[in-house]
Amino acid sequence: MGRITGITRRSLTAAAAGALTTAARPGEAAAAGRGHRREFRGMWLATVANRDWPARPGLPAAEQRASLLAFLDTAVERRLNAVVFQVRPTADALWPSPYEPWSEWLTGTQGQDPGWDPLGTAVREAHRRGLELHAWFNPYRVANHADPGRLLPTHPARVHPEWVVGYGGKLYYNPGLPEVRRFVQDAMLHAVARYDIDAVHWDDYFYPYPVAGQVFDDDAAYARHGAGFPDRAAWRRNNIDLLVRETAVRIKRLRRGVRFGISPFGVWRNRAADPLGSDTRAGVQTYDDLYADTRRWVREGWIDYVVPQVYWNIGFAAADYATLVPWWAEVVRGTGVGLFIGEALYKAGDPAQPAPWQDPAELSRHLTLCAEYPQVRGNVYFSAKEVAADRNGAMARVVADHYPSRVRPPR
Repeated sequence: MGRITGITRRSLTAAAAGALTTAARPGEAAAAGRGHRREFRGMWLATVANRDWPARPGLPAAEQRASLLAFLDTAVERRLNAVVFQVRPTADALWPSPYEPWSEWLTGTQGQDPGWDPLGTAVREAHRRGLELHAWFNPYRVANHADPGRLLPTHPARVHPEWVVGYGGKLYYNPGLPEVRRFVQDAMLHAVARYDIDAVHWDDYFYPYPVAGQVFDDDAAYARHGAGFPDRAAWRRNNIDLLVRETAVRIKRLRRGVRFGISPFGVWRNRAADPLGSDTRAGVQTYDDLYADTRRWVREGWIDYVVPQVYWNIGFAAADYATLVPWWAEVVRGTGVGLFIGEALYKAGDPAQPAPWQDPAELSRHLTLCAEYPQVRGNVYFSAKEVAADRNGAMARVVADHYPSRVRPPR
């Protein structure tokens, strides 16, 4: 596996270096139920629709910067060691990109220069604090609305309307077009070439989640490029496989130390659909519904780490956390691919969630279970706003029970 570079190849400030230890003090790791000298402790910092940051579009640059740094400080206070920062939420950019416009989530107006460089600042300030900065991109989402006329006239989706498919009230780039696949790679990899990021990170959006009664209209692309495949589903999966494999190769050519990680929906396939699948009854399966063969990407070693979003409580009937963690542990076994478990911190203390999520100890029990599987090398929390607010004390409980001191991420 490629070496994580954010800590090992940089000179940290004295304060940051002192705060990070290669292991907990004697006895602490055992008390926390952890046997690893290093582990990944991350949080997602989401920008789409101003989910976490900035609080709203149009804030002054100084206020945006201050609140971004406050989230980094929160990560340090919670003894985390990585921030997964969403920098391309909807075919836009949180850095000066020659490919796509400035994000509307910064100023309220797509294409308007915010007067500073959020990604550049995040990389620099994260590293000063001893944090890794993983740049989080969404490959194919163009807009959270269905009106191309609301995009800038110079937006690539306006210049190339043939690239775009409307579906479920949103706009997407068509994954079945080779020219689209090349363009989205170029747009994302510009950030790799420009900044000293520690990883390229994708979430669970490939082909869009199914919308009842609607069809993703890729008929023309399938007619043009689908020859030789047994059906459209196999062709679609191959399109996403190509995106993953080609991006992996290009990242290593640009910067060998930069890692490539993906955070898929937690269920690859239910066992009823495939004997290799998990003993779950999930309503969505990434292989069948998003055309993302996440298990293959791990087994082929195309990615450096995987963060399945295991966003259910222990004992949840359709998709039990205690079933999915060992399933994913077995998937990564022998591959060299890092396994970090995505945690639904946003559910903790939410009155709309079932009873286990009202118990501040639920997430701590997750980490205790993870410690039973040596393939699990860490956890990532969704998302930064909840890490800071800690609605029912679940995050504080995790820190108290499992994070007695700061540690470095896995290599």
